[in-house]
Amino acid sequence: MLDETAKYHMDARAEEPFVPGVTEIWPSGAVLDETDRAALVEAALEMRIAAGPSSRRFESRFARKLGHRKAHLTNSGSSANLLAMTAFTSHLLEERRLRPQDEVITVAAGFPTTVNPILQNGLVPVFVDVELGTYNTTAARVAEAIGPRTRAIMIAHALGNPFEVAEIAQLAADHDLFLIEDNCDAVGSTYDGKLTGTFGDLTTVSFYPAHHLTTGEGGCVLTSNLALARIVESLRDWGRDCWCEPGETNKCLKRFQYQMGTLPEGYDHKYIFSHVGYNLKATDIQAALGLTQLDKLDAFCAARRRNWQRLRDGLEGTPHLLLPRATERSDPSWFGFALTVDPEAPFSRGALVDFLESRKIGTRRLFAGNLTRHPAYIDQPHRVVGDLTNSDIVTEQTFWIGVYPALTEEMLDYVISSVTEFVEKHS
Repeated sequence: MLDETAKYHMDARAEEPFVPGVTEIWPSGAVLDETDRAALVEAALEMRIAAGPSSRRFESRFARKLGHRKAHLTNSGSSANLLAMTAFTSHLLEERRLRPQDEVITVAAGFPTTVNPILQNGLVPVFVDVELGTYNTTAARVAEAIGPRTRAIMIAHALGNPFEVAEIAQLAADHDLFLIEDNCDAVGSTYDGKLTGTFGDLTTVSFYPAHHLTTGEGGCVLTSNLALARIVESLRDWGRDCWCEPGETNKCLKRFQYQMGTLPEGYDHKYIFSHVGYNLKATDIQAALGLTQLDKLDAFCAARRRNWQRLRDGLEGTPHLLLPRATERSDPSWFGFALTVDPEAPFSRGALVDFLESRKIGTRRLFAGNLTRHPAYIDQPHRVVGDLTNSDIVTEQTFWIGVYPALTEEMLDYVISSVTEFVEKHS
């Protein structure tokens, strides 16, 4: 049956020739082959409808791949961010725990789910600006933002491009701050030769179809700190104190010998709760897809780098456009190719985007741009350090186009020729 599934995939996904202006060139998307389809069918046939052996196997393999001791699979990258931030409020951290009104440094120009968990935990985001070109903040800006109530830093690597994570990790260590790396766009990127997602106390990953690997929906929290891993697991699994997997019983060999809180002695440990938690687990069907995707991660990252470089070389010297650049000492596994239209250009960002979209070339904004300008955040407690000039320019002038592995050289060359044709016509 699985062989027939693979054959069906090959028949159903027969590639049609690329037709410029007709074939959609998506900015992002999942790259799925016959092994992925067969893995999903196999998991479904075995009725693995909750978290199980595939989930545990994926967590183990993914943790090793990213150089961590523990990984906890979640139902989304957004949930992973929520768990990571919430973990630092745990009573098990005693005096180091974050409390309401404590501050967390982050960037203004990014995706909401890097900031939302700060507010959802009653904490105060401290916004700093980014650099144009890298679209990341700097260690100097973060250092300036540290105040008496600062307790943590939570920043995403922008479009796969690492921020100055070694320097910011050192700042965190020097000031006794927690650091969360939102690595959702940057799996496989390196800084100083070291994988992003390995510098902070916790790191998060998304497996939404746009990202480097996909499980459909899904995400992950990773760490080498076993105490933090235990907190994350509890918060993910309803807040329970027990560490037995679903279907396991009495792994600790003293299930009916605990006394916690004001519960009677011997209360069933499977139903003792030490955190106000959630149920944010993923399913074995998702994990089965993640396992086959993980086999292709290195090839996916190589294709993203190759596609980004082809766009960079092809658009070099194009007037009125600021092209992206890698952060110094980094090797990004790119998520997208950002373009910023010079505010003094003889054409607008909107006109260029409309032209590209008319040619079936998909574009996306650099997520929310300046979050402080959105209705959801205007009245939320926050602090701004310095100005947000570049975040405003991103909001007005920046968009990105795709580099994901399904894009062919022919597609990328069509994107390059379309951008240059528009710029030459309007210059």
